[in-house]
Amino acid sequence: MIDASPRVKLLDAAIDHIAHHGGADRSLRALATALGTSHRMLIYHFGSKEGLLTAVAREVEARQRAALADLDPAEFWHRLTADDLRANEKLFFQLYGQALGGTPGTTEFLDGVIQDWLGPIEALLAARGVPEADRAAHARLGLAVTRGLLLDLVTTGDRDAVNAAMAQFLAMSEKLA
Repeated sequence: MIDASPRVKLLDAAIDHIAHHGGADRSLRALATALGTSHRMLIYHFGSKEGLLTAVAREVEARQRAALADLDPAEFWHRLTADDLRANEKLFFQLYGQALGGTPGTTEFLDGVIQDWLGPIEALLAARGVPEADRAAHARLGLAVTRGLLLDLVTTGDRDAVNAAMAQFLAMSEKLA
């Protein structure tokens, strides 16, 4: 087995730390201390605090996309709304807003933030029998609904309401297949 690179080890540690403690509001030095490294090593590997946080959010998103193929939509929603992802979901929306506002070090976050999800969602829709002509629009709608409900959850904390809304959306989606 090949050992992970120092960058991968730091990224994994940052993902775990942010999941349990948050991090967007902490300085790069404070994050470095919490990760058992120096701020210089974080700058070397990620360029800046924003670069580190962007790398964290992108990796969490990549892991979620990988899980999508193995779970039915209700299980996937349950995974997305798990308490251990709440800080990462909050970070996602914080970075999204900063990137849209042009905050230096965050604009690359927008690269693929929509497009990277559409293919995997369309593949899931194909497996569920949604006609090819309808998949692109349904994939975009599903992504928008999911992100909107996740934003609702990190804003309000009202798990019951967002779960009820997602159950309603999934029931409506089942009628499409």
